[in-house]
Parts: sequence; C-alpha cells; structure tokens
Amino acid sequence: MRYAISATLGAIILGGLAACAPVGGGPVSLGGLNAGPAGTYEVSGVEEGDMLKLRAGPGTGFRVITGLPNGTVVRVLDCERTGGTRWCKAVLQEARGLDGYVSYAYLKRL
Repeated sequence: MRYAISATLGAIILGGLAACAPVGGGPVSLGGLNAGPAGTYEVSGVEEGDMLKLRAGPGTGFRVITGLPNGTVVRVLDCERTGGTRWCKAVLQEARGLDGYVSYAYLKRL
C-alpha cells in the first residue's frame, strides 16, 4: 500500500514538473535554487593557456564575446540549465557594460 501511494504521488509530482517544462527543450531557469545563488564569483579551474568563454547566450552554440582568465571577478545575476551544463548570466566586475553567459563549473564564490 505504501508503495502504491508513493508511486502515485511520484507520478503526480513528475507530471506536474513536466507540465512546467518549456516546449522545445529550451533553457530552464533555476531561479537561484540549485543554481548557485547570485553573487560575486572568481573564474577558477580553467586550464593554463585557456580562458573561460563569455558567450552571447547559454550554450556553446552562441558567439564568444571574450575570454576570461583565472582570477577574473564576475557578478552572477542568475543561472539556468541548458542540456547538461549550468550557464550563468554574468557581468564583469571591472567592465560593467560587458556581460554574457559563462559555465558555472568554472566559478568559485568569493
């Protein structure tokens, strides 16, 4: 009986979440929850000789605006998941007019 109730509740919850998903597989906003809260971060973990790409949109198919070396400070506004990658809307601390999307995997909270 417990299993039947759990299975039913699980189906209801998953069905409700599926109904909230965007059509066409677009980005899903994480609204700060699970996304890493908005705040100040430093680019970290990029291999030597490479840079974290600041992109025009949340995904590798978007134009690269510039490269950010380790140690660059950014302000994260929000994050969303596209495919298996968490992308964050970020503004450069030293060049506030320059913004775009970066992979959350290379950010370290300050």
